[in-house]
Amino acid sequence: MARPEKIRLGDLLIQQGLLTQEQLTNALAEQKASGRKLGRVIVDSGLVTEEAISKALARQLQAEFVDLKTFSPKPELVKLLPESHARRFRAIVLDQRNGKYIVGFADPTDLMVFDEVNRLLRGDIDLAVVTESQLLGAIDRLYRRTDEIAGLAKDLTQDLGDVPVELGDILGLTSGAEDAPVVKLLQTVFEEALRSRASDIHIEPLEKSLRIRFRIDGVLHVQMEADPKIATALALRLKLMSGLDISEKRLPQDGRFAVKLRTPVDVRISTMPTQYGESVVMRLLNQSGGLLSLEKLNMPPRILDRMRNAIHRPSGIVLVTGPTGSGKTTTLYAALNDLNSPEKKIITVEDPVEYRLPGLNQVQVHEKIDLSFSRVLRTALRQDPDIILVGEMRDQETAEIGMRAAMTGHLVLSTLHTNDALSTPIRLLDMGVPRYMVALSVNMVLAQRLVRVVCENCAEPHPLAPHEHEWLRYELQDRVDAHKYMKGRGCSHCNNMGYTGRTGVYEMLEMTNEVVEATNEGDPNVFMDVGRRQMAGNTLRRDAVRLVLAGRTTVDEAMRISTQLD
Repeated sequence: MARPEKIRLGDLLIQQGLLTQEQLTNALAEQKASGRKLGRVIVDSGLVTEEAISKALARQLQAEFVDLKTFSPKPELVKLLPESHARRFRAIVLDQRNGKYIVGFADPTDLMVFDEVNRLLRGDIDLAVVTESQLLGAIDRLYRRTDEIAGLAKDLTQDLGDVPVELGDILGLTSGAEDAPVVKLLQTVFEEALRSRASDIHIEPLEKSLRIRFRIDGVLHVQMEADPKIATALALRLKLMSGLDISEKRLPQDGRFAVKLRTPVDVRISTMPTQYGESVVMRLLNQSGGLLSLEKLNMPPRILDRMRNAIHRPSGIVLVTGPTGSGKTTTLYAALNDLNSPEKKIITVEDPVEYRLPGLNQVQVHEKIDLSFSRVLRTALRQDPDIILVGEMRDQETAEIGMRAAMTGHLVLSTLHTNDALSTPIRLLDMGVPRYMVALSVNMVLAQRLVRVVCENCAEPHPLAPHEHEWLRYELQDRVDAHKYMKGRGCSHCNNMGYTGRTGVYEMLEMTNEVVEATNEGDPNVFMDVGRRQMAGNTLRRDAVRLVLAGRTTVDEAMRISTQLD
């Protein structure tokens, strides 16, 4: 394809019937006032979609429009154009045909960019049109920085040398200029973790290597392995950033710090002495994502209605249960987001405070100075609250204070580590909470898990294995073969994992009069029978099967949830 012609976007959109002259005039005025590109003004105003503009440009230029949601570029070709240039020029190498590179441009009317990309690739190019948002997403996915991280780790190894490094030398290194190898390495690791949607970074010293792993969608993936001698420098730098005691290597420590990458990220850090050095695990809390609403948590409609009804009662306890990392805090904050208003006083007692929500009084528990859950909770009750969130009911004392608060006119939201909803009241009794408190104060129990979502870009029908077929028969009986089941084959969009993101599965136990009476009965078997009848059709297993039938997750993921419950 020859060099593209210069196109006036506004005239083109009018010519193709996508914009009126009046709309264009208003958009041009907005462009002049804001300094933004005309295309961005038009899209942000909701006049024409980004995809419609790109398709209009492709038609005018007689070029190919490439939908990057379904097209997987070849990674080896993509990297022919360095990432910095790809972002700067909004261009990506998609394919190679007949000796020419197929290059996707977000703005194919920019002739200078076309010429510069042509020069950088040192070969003939054919122009394709892509949307800017899809282009930037593809760049985030495809320019993996594993090689760069490995190179920086090697630089740090050489910088430290073969002679054991004294503490003062490492501190001098780590607290120096921003171009120090240890700083560069950590910066790149954080950037790659954010790009990969990692929730945790694990830095683990082993006998013959230092291993860095990312937890993505609940599963750990090895990012790189390096010389173990850099472990001390990394641990010390991270301790400095989080204000921990750098001289203490024999005891575990916990801390927190913030890093500003493309978006602000809060980092919770935990160090633990192991045989070959200090293991460091960091939980990443991306503050740019915002809080989810209850509607976006993917609850079944009946459970969502009951949940909203429970949290809008003036008093009582709503408990969210599940193992660590099952999304309990996200659910509670979605509830608080729904409840938050100037007319209500809301106090949270947490360890640590994971989300910051305007209008709330949030308290961080600090056991070292005796600022415990129970102590803060007692004080909170003297602050005239309407709603209290207790991060976790860890012991009998905290549970009883929360129960009394619920019985005296407060709404209490909290979490508990139990396997399912039905075992939660029994767990409270085992903790020593009086039976009448459990029966009178608990409104509902919501148990949840997270399952991985099938990648939309590479999802395809999946024939059931015999054990999957047999497992589904428990819920579907003879209707198993009447449905189609999906699985991701793996593509560049999902890093060849077949999954992108996670979603929740839920079950709910309401403390109806019948369940309350069974709780007071004192016979666990009676309670379990009544509870099962009340929860019929609203179990974690049933909800996981619902997502399987909708093609949103796999039978394998649903079976994993079921195994945790058995």
